[in-house]
Amino acid sequence: MGILTDIGAAFLELWQEAAVWLLLGLVVAGLLHTFVKSERIGRHLSGTGPWPAIKAALLGTPLPLCSCGVIPAAIGLRRGGASKSATTAFLISTPETGVDSIAISYALLGPFMTVIRPIAALCSALTAAMLVLLGERRDETPPPPQQRASTCGSCCGGGNQRTDAAASMPGLGTRLWQGQRYAFTSLLGDLSLWLVVGLLASAMVVALVPNDALAELSQGPGAMLVMALIGVPMYICASASTPLAAGLLLAGVSPGAVLVFLLAGPATNLATLGLVRRELGTRALAGYLTGVIGVAIAFGYLTNALIATFGINIQGELGSHTALPEALSWAASILLAVLVLRDLAIGITRRLGTKRIPRSA
Repeated sequence: MGILTDIGAAFLELWQEAAVWLLLGLVVAGLLHTFVKSERIGRHLSGTGPWPAIKAALLGTPLPLCSCGVIPAAIGLRRGGASKSATTAFLISTPETGVDSIAISYALLGPFMTVIRPIAALCSALTAAMLVLLGERRDETPPPPQQRASTCGSCCGGGNQRTDAAASMPGLGTRLWQGQRYAFTSLLGDLSLWLVVGLLASAMVVALVPNDALAELSQGPGAMLVMALIGVPMYICASASTPLAAGLLLAGVSPGAVLVFLLAGPATNLATLGLVRRELGTRALAGYLTGVIGVAIAFGYLTNALIATFGINIQGELGSHTALPEALSWAASILLAVLVLRDLAIGITRRLGTKRIPRSA
């Protein structure tokens, strides 16, 4: 019972941390659905060259969206015409860093980690995107027309002629409502199950693996790989991972191993990996993981080498963390729980209904 209680407490804490950012991500996805036209997405983020991925990585770097918050936004971009490599770059650069996590990193981890973290995140996103680009087939076709239509229908008017689209386009309020309805029904339905699974796996890691054990593991020759493997199944935001990273540094974990965790944790949770495989394919998932983990480990060793070379005092740069207001976290947690439970209940009902049809026939 003690272990189950610890896992439950960790799950609840992670759920609270995830709720605000996931809801924010859904709102952003709804706004993209409302305002971003498919032809504009196609012009900037489509194609097979590296430039769309570079733009997507730069676009995602400052956005304050977390691991699960970025998923609906990225799916919306992909279904709107973005290439696999551009979607990959956006999926990695956005959760690994952001304006919020950069500010918290400066307060908690000091200037050195604040600078190297976004640089490593950008390199990670671009490397994974290039690997996905190399694995793409030359005859790759864009997403099916019905997906493109469902994603951009409210902002394009659904017509082929500009005059028809302008004539039939609903008002701004209606378009905003349609975008948010799309985000909180269709897109939430794509990730609700993966969200629960990912948070449960993360809670098990948090509850069962103590910081002291992580400190001991980080001193061995395979420390970087161990920290990457620990971070892969976890759900943890870039901002939420920062105070944990500070605790790991205080527990004796090397700065390089902590950086690996900061990069791998936000970008490779089970929710993201499940959606990457479904939306982009198994080959893209392999490039995604290779780019994230490989660059994270390389920058981990580079970080330790730079600290040793220039005598940087990481322990002296550690600070304190300011959390989100508790009332906001609880309100978002309750709202997200209601939405997810409703979605799961609808999914179960549909499955049961589908199974009953052949039997009655």
